Amino acid sequence: MAISPQSFPPRRRRASSAGSSIDPKQSEFNLLQSLFLISKEICALPQPLPLLLSRKAKLLSILFEEFLRCPVSFSSPSALLCFEEMHIVLQRIKVLIEDCSNKSKMWLLMKNEWVASSFHELTVELSTLLDIFPAKEVELSEDVEELVCLARKQCSRTKAFVDPAAEDLRREVLTMLDRIKNEIVPDQSKLSEMFSKLGLRDSSSCRDEIESLQGEIQNQIDEKSKSEVIALIGFVRYAKCVLFGASTPTSDINRQKSASDLSIPADFRCPISLDLMQDPVVVSTGQTYDRESIKLWMEAGHKTCPKTGQTLAHTDLIPNRALKNLIAMWCRDQKIPFESAENKERLKSHVINKAALEATRMTASFLIKKLSPSQPMEIANGVVYELRVLSKTDSDSRACIAEAGAIPLLVRYLSADVGADHPNLQVNAITTILNLSILEANKTRIAETDGALNGIIDVLRNGVTWEAKGNAAATIFSLSGVNSYRKKLGRRNRVVKGLIELAKEGPTSSKRDALVAIMNLAGDREAVARLVESGVVEMSVQLMDELPEESVAIIEMLVKRGGLLAIAASFSAMKKLGLVLRGGSDRARESAAATLVTICRKGGSDMVAELASEVTGIERVLWELMGTGTMRGRRKAGTLLRMLRRWAAGIDGDLRESYSASVTSSRTVLPS
Repeated sequence: MAISPQSFPPRRRRASSAGSSIDPKQSEFNLLQSLFLISKEICALPQPLPLLLSRKAKLLSILFEEFLRCPVSFSSPSALLCFEEMHIVLQRIKVLIEDCSNKSKMWLLMKNEWVASSFHELTVELSTLLDIFPAKEVELSEDVEELVCLARKQCSRTKAFVDPAAEDLRREVLTMLDRIKNEIVPDQSKLSEMFSKLGLRDSSSCRDEIESLQGEIQNQIDEKSKSEVIALIGFVRYAKCVLFGASTPTSDINRQKSASDLSIPADFRCPISLDLMQDPVVVSTGQTYDRESIKLWMEAGHKTCPKTGQTLAHTDLIPNRALKNLIAMWCRDQKIPFESAENKERLKSHVINKAALEATRMTASFLIKKLSPSQPMEIANGVVYELRVLSKTDSDSRACIAEAGAIPLLVRYLSADVGADHPNLQVNAITTILNLSILEANKTRIAETDGALNGIIDVLRNGVTWEAKGNAAATIFSLSGVNSYRKKLGRRNRVVKGLIELAKEGPTSSKRDALVAIMNLAGDREAVARLVESGVVEMSVQLMDELPEESVAIIEMLVKRGGLLAIAASFSAMKKLGLVLRGGSDRARESAAATLVTICRKGGSDMVAELASEVTGIERVLWELMGTGTMRGRRKAGTLLRMLRRWAAGIDGDLRESYSASVTSSRTVLPS
């Protein structure tokens, strides 16, 4: 039967002030009912560890229910104060239980003593409140008074209760981590028993546990704790593969909450690695890259900006803090771990986490042994997917996978026959190779593996899905960061034609992958000739509306490396560049201005004349850019304006009058 104020026996009310409509009896009832309900909620919550909380909460709920049913005098302010303080303590207990329930099971086990101590502190506060509760003043019945005494006794434990079984399990985990650190493969039966005790009984629960641990990294403030969490992630990942086999790739791809499987905003991706940027920095050309990627690019001997092809005026890297904050906010919204460069450096300076490294090595080795030629394709797909996920985590994982011999095995799954029958397997294989190629040492391993380059090119040309083709293009971009491989790839007609076809026909994300790969290949003069022959100019002009920054950058690169005649022969190249100059984004306008300057310098007065005739009101456009564009954009606009004026000063009178009239006409529409 529901309890209500009307079910109370008649009792004395506290006098109220004149005109007040507040019923003290109703207020007292609401407080007691709230205490009763919150104690019941605590009973119903899953207990994070065996802490004997349920028994105490159940006893308190019975006590508060009796308070509701029996006549209680609230004439003592101290009684009301005790109830109010109990409500606060119970709320804190509830929040702590909910917080622990949302944490990683493995991490909670490691912090067993801390959890027990936290709950003990709160039950001691309850015990104190029950000690000072004025039982005599509130006229309790004998039975209820006995309940108060029993509750007081239950809450007055002198020390925190640490469950012996949980403590034994914690020691077992630490022992197993120590054995892994010493390169001893864990006993599978003991591993299974341990994970069963933790409630991790299938692949899905292990993946949830890994995600919880990844989120836990952000909550740690010292390097030692972060290192412990990283070791546990490696341990759970290894156990997941050994105990439960490979995941079901389709379902896991849909549910996994990681940066690799989300639609990352284009501005948040590093143009070199195509990964989410952790530490964005700006180079002298104004382009932004992830610090680690651009440093590797420079250390490899490159003196140009990867995206624009311009020579870098200096090698200073300026932190892009505004973009970094936006990326961090986006990651928090998407529940993706975001590790700042500062934390990365602190972790690198710490002692290498041997347990995590060995667990990763064991995981990679275990998975690769599963990729035997006789393995059914469905099972192989699950294993390759696990390698794909592992290769996305960090450089150590990429190194371990490659060192274990994964690349030749992955190449088997790039063929058109595999793609036709098992498209997901082809996607997972090429994506894993792409992830591995991010590590500089792996570029050589991939390029020198028999059949690897041909396999990547086959996926680019004949991949069953756009995702596979796009990731093949991204792999070519990654490998072409090495000068010798750039030349090798850029001189293959199949590569050039495949990239141009993808840029013309693919979805926007795949087009972008193709364009940045083309941009890299255009760094080689011989490759430029093949690109021009294959129609790269027409393709770039066609895509200026959709992807202006990348398309214009390709045109600029071609002009610098011998493609001027092809651009001059293009019917609409100058006109399209003028349209970008007039209405593109700041970065696109800057790139268009720089490209036009290069074209006019190399093409001479003929190209300047074409610019003046094709782009109506060109001086007005340049004046606007000089006033509102980026620093580099304003500088290039000024240079272009001077070229136009020198050209106008050197032409015959009739043409000069015609050009001056068009300039005057364009100025008349400028706002005052």
